[in-house]
Amino acid sequence: RVCGGVAAMEPERECRVLSIQSHVVRGYVGNKAATFPLQVLGFEVDTVNSVQFSNHTGYAHWKGQVLNSDELHELYEGLKLNKVNRYDYVLTGYTRDTSFLAMVVDIVQELKQQNSNLVYVCDPVMGDKWNGEGSMYVPKDLLPVYRDKVVPVADIITPNQFEAELLTGRKIHTEKEALEVMDMLHAMGPETVVITSSDLQAPLGNDYLIALGSHRKTKADGSKVTQRIRVESPKVDAVFVGTGDLFAAMLLAWTHKHPNNLKVACEKTVSAMQHVLQRTIKSAKAQAGEGNKPNSAQLELRMVQSKKDIENPEIIVKATVL
Repeated sequence: RVCGGVAAMEPERECRVLSIQSHVVRGYVGNKAATFPLQVLGFEVDTVNSVQFSNHTGYAHWKGQVLNSDELHELYEGLKLNKVNRYDYVLTGYTRDTSFLAMVVDIVQELKQQNSNLVYVCDPVMGDKWNGEGSMYVPKDLLPVYRDKVVPVADIITPNQFEAELLTGRKIHTEKEALEVMDMLHAMGPETVVITSSDLQAPLGNDYLIALGSHRKTKADGSKVTQRIRVESPKVDAVFVGTGDLFAAMLLAWTHKHPNNLKVACEKTVSAMQHVLQRTIKSAKAQAGEGNKPNSAQLELRMVQSKKDIENPEIIVKATVL
């Protein structure tokens, strides 16, 4: 995919991402987790910080400010007045507010009028499963906004299993059902769907986590071709924060570099994740000391230390084409 629709013969124009996500002073979630990897991989990143907190909310204490939808609109107007509101990608993650989310949709639609090739990568963060039970950690009224407004304008979505079930109203018990749910999600708009984690039984065994990906493209003659993959990655025994934000950012980058090969894009994304998580857990355990459980501060992603792995990941996790 060439940025800005430039002919393939010309040198590639800069590729610019508008990332609307949380910001933390300390640590790596939201924009702090997405910006560095995208920059390392050659993208220009313009960030709108939907919140500015001292640290992520998994710590004992946190303080900070929240951006409202009017303030988001004002920032976008500033870009527009200077005629610098041309983007190749939009990336969004965690949001708690329906009017903010609706404003994001308005901005995406306007940017798509500016550039019909714009790709919107959306992580529809709504909740997760713990011990098999799903629960939402955003207000319930966000679900209809995601389902009816956001997903239809998105090109790539990265829900977890619980979020995919919420969006389609279908439960997933088997891989076959997961593929059907991904087809339902395609029908809602996005051409690429990656279910980033699931509680499906991995063929490699209980120590592995399954992710599933599906890429549907329309050929010149109007027929549709779907490529589907399964990725099994080793489970890491710790609760990390910011991994979904890092995943979505790297998936954006690798699908850009391998536009018609979801298998390679996912292998690079998941392998880089593994490198970062392994480095993080090793370092956190060393800091916590023998027999102690690492705390939130010690479990912050080792992002800068993983620069080489993000830039050029050694493929340690393979994807299976289904």
